[in-house]
Amino acid sequence: MSQHKEPAASAIQISRIMRPDDANIAGNVHGGTILKMIEEAGAIISTRHCNTKSGEKCVAALARVERTDFLSPMCIGEVGHVSAEITYTSKRSVEVQVDVLAENILTGAKRLTNRATLWYVPLSLTNVDKITEVPPIQYENEAQEQEGKKRYENQKLERLETKQRNGEVIVPVINPDRQHKEPYTVGYSQSSLIHLVGPSDCTLHGFVHGGVTMKLMDEVAGIVAARHCKTNIVTASVDAINFHRKIQKGCVITISGRMTFTSNKSMEIEVFVDADTLVDDTQERFRAVSAFFTYVSLSKDLKPLPVPQLVLETEEEKKRFEEGKGRYLQTKAKRQTQSQSLTQQ
Repeated sequence: MSQHKEPAASAIQISRIMRPDDANIAGNVHGGTILKMIEEAGAIISTRHCNTKSGEKCVAALARVERTDFLSPMCIGEVGHVSAEITYTSKRSVEVQVDVLAENILTGAKRLTNRATLWYVPLSLTNVDKITEVPPIQYENEAQEQEGKKRYENQKLERLETKQRNGEVIVPVINPDRQHKEPYTVGYSQSSLIHLVGPSDCTLHGFVHGGVTMKLMDEVAGIVAARHCKTNIVTASVDAINFHRKIQKGCVITISGRMTFTSNKSMEIEVFVDADTLVDDTQERFRAVSAFFTYVSLSKDLKPLPVPQLVLETEEEKKRFEEGKGRYLQTKAKRQTQSQSLTQQ
């Protein structure tokens, strides 16, 4: 007798209470913790969808996370509700939209803290280098499908552009001599973490979960921001994160972050993830992931504080600062346009 197979759910929700080990010393939940929850929800729904048709079994792997804004800090004791929904499928990829709500369980009040878009590709369980075919979803109308296709083409182009500028080598800084470095310089706050990839970090394939990588990246970015400001800092946004290569179990990964730009009330930190294999001498060190994180400095009552301006020492630092300023102004202009559109509605 054949087993009955339920149709794939179009949306899922996962929830959990925020604990002290999820937060910083001020009680604000780490951005990396929320990013990890977002990725877990995306991985569940996309893997479930990609296995709805009989055929080769697969696991969805994270390929890209679009820009993600942190609209409001989440605190210890609140419940995080993460809702995920598949909004577009191509032949080889899945787009997942995720919303995060924070609930005060004493009052029942909820607020939106994050909205994210993630892209996954299904990898065969028997051959990790093989991308399987994605079952199509049903759209409400043709316009919805065309909008999804446009987003798909745009992210493909942006991934190629990121690959082209991703070859720079950044030397990890494990024990910097800050006594001889001037405060507020790039070198003063630059930081690195080294992590050995274990089984608990990995998928069924033995490769690192995207959420684990993002959490480590946010930790390094937070250290850089805290060393620069010496205040309570929180993640404000993350620019698009592109996962260029898979990181295998047993690899040693070095996560390095450096300050690139400061405005009056925000700071941009560039984070790289480089991977080394311990047992395979034929493989060279490679760049696996890169992204820009934006942080803000907060007072004890969660009011924005001025950010100390970055002291630039080299021509390369000045160039990166101008590039960061361009991204900052572009984002600011986009927000103003969106605000005007909402006002006119």
